[in-house]
Amino acid sequence: MTSMTFGQKKFIPTAPEKGSFPLDHEGQCKKLMLYYMRCLRANNDDNSACRQESKDYLQCRMDNNLMAKEEFSKLGFGDLEGTEKKGDK
Repeated sequence: MTSMTFGQKKFIPTAPEKGSFPLDHEGQCKKLMLYYMRCLRANNDDNSACRQESKDYLQCRMDNNLMAKEEFSKLGFGDLEGTEKKGDK
């Protein structure tokens, strides 16, 4: 039985602005995700201290077609352009 209230608007979900992206089922970027999570834990969840790890993770997702390729300046990483990846060690 549904509970409809007269005059109530029906909720119509909308897609996210950037669209959806596939999950990393094969764990292709898991190592970089773990670097990012470890950095967050070490810095009391201050994501500004872990921007390089976040950028590396997003780069991995783009390289493995797990998200659309996008310029880092549009993702808020304009100041980190040209920095090297930690995952290449």
